[in-house]
Amino acid sequence: MKLVTYLKGEHDQLAILVNGLLYDTDVLHPDLPISMAMFLNFWDDVMPLAMAAERRIKEGLARSVLATPYENAFLLAPVPHPTSCRDGYAFRQHVAAARRNRKVDMIPEFDQYPIFYFTNHNSIQGPGEIVCMPDHFEKLDFELEASIVICRPGRNIRAADADEYIGGLMIMNDMSARRLQMEEMLLNLGPAKGKDFSTVIGPMLVTLDELEPYEIPCKNGHTGKNWNLGMICRVNGIEVSKGNLGDMDWTFAEIVERCSYGVNLFPGDVIGSGTVGTGCFLELNGTGKFNDPNYKEQWLQPGDTVEMEIDALGKLHNTIVKDESDFSILALKK
Repeated sequence: MKLVTYLKGEHDQLAILVNGLLYDTDVLHPDLPISMAMFLNFWDDVMPLAMAAERRIKEGLARSVLATPYENAFLLAPVPHPTSCRDGYAFRQHVAAARRNRKVDMIPEFDQYPIFYFTNHNSIQGPGEIVCMPDHFEKLDFELEASIVICRPGRNIRAADADEYIGGLMIMNDMSARRLQMEEMLLNLGPAKGKDFSTVIGPMLVTLDELEPYEIPCKNGHTGKNWNLGMICRVNGIEVSKGNLGDMDWTFAEIVERCSYGVNLFPGDVIGSGTVGTGCFLELNGTGKFNDPNYKEQWLQPGDTVEMEIDALGKLHNTIVKDESDFSILALKK
């Protein structure tokens, strides 16, 4: 099932996407919630109703139900108001390349346990404009990722059971202001201001039943579902990054296990995969300069369009916009 949140009048509206049309959940069944938050909180009760409604649409039994063309809708983040947002570090290729480019050895702890950081769940957004302050344009970057959302409450969840807590997958773009990030992390804290201005998810939440044809074994020694899903990022129509979700070393299930250790996870918690190999300009620029000292770095600029595509998860479109303010926190440094 493909779940979409779009703007209807002055409120968020949850809809099921079928054949290019959005069917409002509450129109399909009076007991279906109109918001993703409510849908996730009552997952076990409403999923059977939603799946039955989707079947009726596909069987042509819902012709009288008004639907909105997907291409005409003002899309929001599929989970517009996450209860939290964490981002993992699951792709060894990305970590190894970034460390090689800095001429340091691969860190052995990567292979011992999955890690994550918290980012600003109040800065989650969907397709559309990404408004950036002047300091963000000091090496502004994208990060090509996938993400999950938690659909059942849990604590101390074992990796072997963790896929049951995953509501579905989305594309994620973990926007990054690299100068802010690198400066503050010199103090062994963060990333904070380098990340907290925008994290993009969308354009839809795709439930795991829809992804069964793409399932592949996870890597040796690991536990949890894995999917053969190609990943691409284009900037201004030019392909700059290509990878595959199946290359995750740590699975989402293993990341959930660590996230839930000693704490409660809640429906609506969003967790990213971390950057796929070649999935950001920081890595691409580093590799380019590693191979050629004269390589010209590339970073996102005002007016740039960023399109991310993951097989079965859709396409996520954003445009980089410069804020009207000229306020700079970098200029305040002592």
